[in-house]
Amino acid sequence: MITALVRFKLPADVDASKAAELFQGSASKYQGLPGLIRKYYLFDAESRTGGGCYLWESREAAERVYNAQWRQMIADRYGAAPEISYFETPVVVDNTLGKTILDAAE
Repeated sequence: MITALVRFKLPADVDASKAAELFQGSASKYQGLPGLIRKYYLFDAESRTGGGCYLWESREAAERVYNAQWRQMIADRYGAAPEISYFETPVVVDNTLGKTILDAAE
């Protein structure tokens, strides 16, 4: 599994309420997306940063989504290009399921 951390600067007029509205407006694009296990939207008022934390089945699945068109959509929607960091995710503790998940590829 791969965790992708996506971050971008937000315009000064985007507060927590406006960020939530923008995020909610894009949530349906990620529902049922092949290879995506889970997505968390992120907002930090102090640093004016928005983004997402994504858990993917593979880096290839993530990179299929984070193409030039997707990067441009983020820039157009939020006013800044996204920065993406990838992390190998060999173990996930899921308290909602009450179990620890090991990456089968490891």
